[in-house]
Amino acid sequence: MDMQDPIFLAHRGGKLRTAATVPLDSREDLSIAYTPGVARVCEAIADDAALARDYTWRSNLVAVVTDGTAVLGLGDIGPAASLPVMEGKAALFRQFAGVDAVPICLDTTDPDAIVAAVTAIAPSFGGINLEDIAAPRCFEVESRLKAALDIPVFHDDQHGTAVVVLAALRGALRLQGRETGDVTAAVVGAGAAGVAITEILRFAGVGDIIVCDSTGIIHPGRERLSPVKEELAKATNRFGRTGGVAEALDGTDVLIGVSGGLVPESALAGMADDAIVFALANPRPEVDPAVAAKHAAIVATGRSDFPNQINNVLAFPGIFRGALDADAKDITEDMKLAAAEAIADCVGDDLAADHIVPSALDPRVAPAVAAAVKAAA
Repeated sequence: MDMQDPIFLAHRGGKLRTAATVPLDSREDLSIAYTPGVARVCEAIADDAALARDYTWRSNLVAVVTDGTAVLGLGDIGPAASLPVMEGKAALFRQFAGVDAVPICLDTTDPDAIVAAVTAIAPSFGGINLEDIAAPRCFEVESRLKAALDIPVFHDDQHGTAVVVLAALRGALRLQGRETGDVTAAVVGAGAAGVAITEILRFAGVGDIIVCDSTGIIHPGRERLSPVKEELAKATNRFGRTGGVAEALDGTDVLIGVSGGLVPESALAGMADDAIVFALANPRPEVDPAVAAKHAAIVATGRSDFPNQINNVLAFPGIFRGALDADAKDITEDMKLAAAEAIADCVGDDLAADHIVPSALDPRVAPAVAAAVKAAA
């Protein structure tokens, strides 16, 4: 391992720091920023906890929390190895939305312990971004924290991905002159992202959704479904399809891959005309983009070296910026839909088959998303 490699050199010492926002150059400065002046602010907050929003950095501070069990495509690498990713996430918050963020890497995978730890530190933060926590644990952790806390809790692997997928789908359908209710979608993968994508597509009015896991199509007659998949079975696949990926894609308009598995070309061949393929596994998409282009009118991936990158950075900075600015207690489905619409609108007149979502570096996106989310809140 070459520690002089530019990647290692860029990460040496970490990617974050804190900085004072007030002068600390004189005794008077110290007496204002720290003791004795700070005691007056503490007493005011003790009398009225809501003042912490205005007189601390809490209103602009997000905790990026992980247990290190589902990091990128690396899997369960533990909390220490996850820290470079969480630092990067925090840097993106600051760069794109001016939100301060602190990485919190927990040395436990027990849901009770995770919930207890995050609940205990929550008074210091204005929002909680859950990151890279494996399914199905992530569903329980998010649900319990949302119920316990009065600040936004958002599992980005689920909802950030879902928002950008919906934004990309809106762009693709606009280009084709179709509405969400006109299409049938197959979601291949029923983990954190797959479940959230299915939920937001349902909320957005997609005609029908067929969800596949490693066993095949999820339907009410299938045995040994988890509670989450039982709910999916009730809410999707209204015509009762059974079988595997090929049966799910037969005549289907949209494929959304979030599984890491491979989708055979023969299954793609059965899709409807003008098909849309989002193959989002990283670094290896479920379908090679060149192969997908033989059968689909529009292709997107999660990679930056292909057109139409579906990247969560289009969503989470602006979503939290808007939620914090609105002093929101939660991030609702309406706020997520507003975020997706704002992302899609940023494409504007540049909409094309190879440009259905804006660039991850487009500086217009986070402010547009923040404004839409704040209005929806």
